[in-house]
Amino acid sequence: MGLDSPDDAGVYKLNSQTALIQTLDFLTPVTDDPYEFGQIAAANSLSDVYAMGGEPVTVMNIVCFPSCDLEEDILAETLKGGLDKINESGALLVGGHSVDDQEFKYGLSVTGIVHPDKVLANATAQIGDTIILTKPVGTGIMSTAIKGKLATKENIKESVAVMSMLNKAAAKVMSQFAVNACTDVTGFGLAGHLLEMAKGSKKAFTLHTQKVPMLKNVLDFANMGMVPAGAHKNRKFFEELTHIDTAVDRALVDLMFDPQTSGGLLISLNGKDAKNCLKKMETNGVEAWIIGEITHESPRGFLNII
Repeated sequence: MGLDSPDDAGVYKLNSQTALIQTLDFLTPVTDDPYEFGQIAAANSLSDVYAMGGEPVTVMNIVCFPSCDLEEDILAETLKGGLDKINESGALLVGGHSVDDQEFKYGLSVTGIVHPDKVLANATAQIGDTIILTKPVGTGIMSTAIKGKLATKENIKESVAVMSMLNKAAAKVMSQFAVNACTDVTGFGLAGHLLEMAKGSKKAFTLHTQKVPMLKNVLDFANMGMVPAGAHKNRKFFEELTHIDTAVDRALVDLMFDPQTSGGLLISLNGKDAKNCLKKMETNGVEAWIIGEITHESPRGFLNII
């Protein structure tokens, strides 16, 4: 699995028992606290391995740092946050690379492993599948509200907690079921990543906006206009293959296309398994929600937002 498929990571089969998963990602700061930024950036980078059905094994740091403009303590705290999250994942930090840059960036190159027969893709959803989401959405809008000094301490705390949460526990439960397709929610927003799944699978998806979990107060901020430019770009980019019911509020539509940082897993599996998977996740302390279904064949893919 490589450049021929727009999936979450590359996969290379080593032998009949093991395939390598390779991915990398890095971010500019999404919070003023460097330790929190390190945790979020690491969780975001690790997420793609979980979305492919694998486990992270080794990690390398990627750092761009303006050494003349920022104190070294900021970098040290960022790396500490990242290392703590790497340790939580069970992976091992084996090195990395840094360059002097005008803009601070941090992330990881991650190598994971998976059995070749258990690789998950985003393009293999089936008609009749139910779609599960494992994190609330709204981090892009919330980040804009934070920059605008409108978010409360509670808003910030919740947003950071969601972004820094590993998808490890959700992936572990997911692995116990016959999952047909999976991806994680990042820059394209919830609707965009659902449509990526729909296009790859050549199926029509339905998204129930009233069932989508969201951060507290995020709709209020959306109504105030605290919507990042990326949300509007996402909606424009995907509009040809998207139908939005006129009853869906504009702010809610913006939320569906809101670009996410370190979002949850989108899991597609048959209805019975979906209900059992949801119960298993709840038993294991993982929040998860059923937000949609796959209805019929569609040669180019389609997303119905209702």
